[in-house]
Amino acid sequence: MNDFSPVADDEAVAIARILANDHVADVVEALNHESRETATDLLCAVPFERLVEIFDQPELDGAPELAEALPRAKASKLLTAMSVDRAADILRELDEPARSELLGALAPPLRATLLSILGYPEGSAASIMTTEFVSVPSDWTVGRTLDYIRKVERTRETVYAIYIVDPQTHLLVRSTGLRRLITGEPDDPILSVAPDRVPVTVTPLTDRETLAQTISKYDLLALPVVDHGKILGIVTIDDIIDTMIEETTEDVHRFGGMEALDEPYMKMSFLAMIQKRGGWLCALFLSEMLTANAMQSYEGELEKAIVLTLFIPLIMSSGGNSGSQATSLVIRALALREIGLSDWWRVALRELPTGFVLGSILGVVGVCRITLWQYFGFYDYGPHWPLIAATVGAALVGIVTFGSLSGSMLPFALKRVGFDPASASAPFVATLVDVTGLVIYFSVALVILRGTLL
Repeated sequence: MNDFSPVADDEAVAIARILANDHVADVVEALNHESRETATDLLCAVPFERLVEIFDQPELDGAPELAEALPRAKASKLLTAMSVDRAADILRELDEPARSELLGALAPPLRATLLSILGYPEGSAASIMTTEFVSVPSDWTVGRTLDYIRKVERTRETVYAIYIVDPQTHLLVRSTGLRRLITGEPDDPILSVAPDRVPVTVTPLTDRETLAQTISKYDLLALPVVDHGKILGIVTIDDIIDTMIEETTEDVHRFGGMEALDEPYMKMSFLAMIQKRGGWLCALFLSEMLTANAMQSYEGELEKAIVLTLFIPLIMSSGGNSGSQATSLVIRALALREIGLSDWWRVALRELPTGFVLGSILGVVGVCRITLWQYFGFYDYGPHWPLIAATVGAALVGIVTFGSLSGSMLPFALKRVGFDPASASAPFVATLVDVTGLVIYFSVALVILRGTLL
């Protein structure tokens, strides 16, 4: 792979000619490391066919800005030559008046197609579909279909799926793969090589997660988008992979306790990064203030038994960790549709004993630690150390149980009120369990240590 560096115009032309022979994925990766100005200069010098290949790669960072920087005639020609779904992605990100100018320079049929795709909600099946697919009438033969594929192959995004429609109504009847087609006799009817079942389809408004699950379930390479029986376009597996990577990245950012980044990490400006992270940090900080309030409520107990403060970090982290574990598991299960909203009680019944057992394990470890430190003289917890050990052990059982239960229920609650379950970030869960954990800890201490240290 080549790494670009700022170059003069003549050098840019020379490098662009060299890169015309590199793998397009390597070219895109290298362009992503360059400044917008350098990348634009290089793209202007790249042969047009290679330029189309580069812009057809979803991994190209800042593709809308790079397209806008090209001469208008070249940019409109580029959009015409690109795959329809990728051209729609670029136009969707462009601001006015650039979008209208580029749309106005396109041929009316292509402009109508792109406007139709742009009219659907972002993230829906129709917004990422391509209209460049192979469809043939049901009264054609295998030989005629193969001849047609040879003629249109260069103008179609994929030819491994062939969709068969009724010649009068244009309704989708069957679908078949290229392998079945080439094994048939030329004079055989196209329907004779197609599986005798209704094709798996989705509606234009189907969301990306459902698309991915459907493609995975039926082991498909492409999925037709159908409206009232008529096929509008197809969503290919590479489109699904790209969109799911984007969505997963957003979920990871949210789960880490921040807003999702809309640009690569190294290209985010300093102020934008502060904006994305500062709001969440402030919200979490304000939430953590409840921890201070909880400790203030037990100020008298802390003065009488300072030794209890030694185990506060241990208690808080154990509860937060158990809650984060449960949240992660439930969010993933919800995303994969392994569970639904109606399964909340089953999850609760599963997490309650799980949290109790995990808390008991940690409680035993905590008791053993205090006992060993006392016997070997690493620290003197005083004459009532067995009661302190019992307090820590019992508190860990309660806190880990509560953390597991609350962490597993929070995603259900968020989804129920219409929020993304990924918003139940690990820091947010930890903050929630920190406050309640302190209350549980000191409540247990009041019960066990009353009459001795308290």
